[in-house]
Amino acid sequence: MRIGIDVGGTNTDAVLMDGDRVVGAIKRHTQTDVTEGIREALQALQSATAFDPAIVEGVMIGTTHFINALVEADRLAPTAALRLCLPATAALPPLTAWPKGLAQAVGGSWYLVGGGHEFDGRQIAPLDEEAIRKATAQMGAEGIRSVAITSVFSPVNSEFEERAAAIVAEELPHVAVSMSQHVGRVGLLERENATIINAALRELASQVVDGLVEVLRDLSVAAPLFLTQNDGTLMAVDVVRHYPVSTFASGPTNSMRGAAALTGLTDCAVIDVGGTTSDIGVLRNGFPREASTAIEVAGIRTNFRMPDVVSIGIGGGSRIHDNGDMVGPDSVGYRLPTDALVFGGSNLTATDIAVAAGRADIGDRSLVRHLDPEMVQRSLAYVARRSTELVDSMRTSAEPLPVVAVGGGSILLPDVLDGIGAVRRPENHSVANAVGAAIAQVSGEVDRIFAVASGDREKTLDLARQEAVDRATAAGATPGSVQVVELDEVPIPYLPGNATRIRVKAVGDLSYTIR
Repeated sequence: MRIGIDVGGTNTDAVLMDGDRVVGAIKRHTQTDVTEGIREALQALQSATAFDPAIVEGVMIGTTHFINALVEADRLAPTAALRLCLPATAALPPLTAWPKGLAQAVGGSWYLVGGGHEFDGRQIAPLDEEAIRKATAQMGAEGIRSVAITSVFSPVNSEFEERAAAIVAEELPHVAVSMSQHVGRVGLLERENATIINAALRELASQVVDGLVEVLRDLSVAAPLFLTQNDGTLMAVDVVRHYPVSTFASGPTNSMRGAAALTGLTDCAVIDVGGTTSDIGVLRNGFPREASTAIEVAGIRTNFRMPDVVSIGIGGGSRIHDNGDMVGPDSVGYRLPTDALVFGGSNLTATDIAVAAGRADIGDRSLVRHLDPEMVQRSLAYVARRSTELVDSMRTSAEPLPVVAVGGGSILLPDVLDGIGAVRRPENHSVANAVGAAIAQVSGEVDRIFAVASGDREKTLDLARQEAVDRATAAGATPGSVQVVELDEVPIPYLPGNATRIRVKAVGDLSYTIR
């Protein structure tokens, strides 16, 4: 048995699963204190299904703790960015193009020292250890509590980041250290940005993990705890303490993985309609298609693993404007049970429209009988039109693409999208996000530039595949269950030595022996 929990902006969903079968499911309104909301959801699930906590093998949680902290510029630790690069890259220092408020919230402290490598692993310059020690002395004086270390092309050669981390730990043993080789991909600025964000969230990560562990202990659940990450796979809690940034997109990813589990489809478009937004993405081989370009998070360009998802401000709590000609993007959010007309409130929401149209039986239908039927149809047509446009924009070919609708707000969608086709709503679609968390696997990824010698292409690909499999096993996958699900190779013509960027992703079933 597994428990899956997903925290959304409006609702927190929880499911108890026996293999691929949903045994019980509940939906509760998300609380300001996310941890307490998870406690309430677990208590409600236990009351509804009366399960014995001893039978639970794992608890999988998708949480908004960390993305909320970044967006709100709150609970971020004073962080210093240490870049190993000189004499290169000085023109664009760390925190370039960050929103001013966020840069101030993390402290805005940065240092450039000699070091770094070329794409093929050759040194740009020797590592300036004396400059690092001087920088750490200044960090200590400034009250820095977390350090983000980024070296040029560290995914190719990590030796300078490792040495710099050892020096920082020696000089400042009380600070948390994040190395970019473990956080982002090849691009320097985006990888550095992701590492700074990660470093700023390290203190909060420990607090959140401790809080969640306490919740499980209080409810007598002894099963290991995992958090879901951006690619739809799992992280053990000790890993979360070090890499909280990996959880940012777990919400839409969980919904897409849940859609795959509930329908049996491995390739389809998924529309997840929540209370505040609709997230639209594409499944490929059962996993969300990953974004191939830099992703902005809270106005900051990053390049860590993120699903290729488009979001629009349409959900069950969206307000209706212009007599039905526009829905959202503003929403009553978690206040839906008190503010919507069908619950006795004064706000006309998309949920009211769905009830008036007979698509849902929620609240008191008599409270929306006065709504103009033409206005109701215009509102629903707007939702259908916007959803159709975005699904069409996500397609990469003219081939038919099945569409699956999940989330409590999917009652807003029609049974057929013009030009796209039928919309499938599987059983338990309203808690697909929690299902996706519960069935998550473990992954390992390789993404770096290889110098591929003539005739050695297959050998190089095999090495990359094996490294991805080894990383998945090290992350907690059961040996023998790991399979390669994605492999991309992109020749880079402007670099010498037949340089090729190779990305391999491997996934496997969770071994419950890890914690």
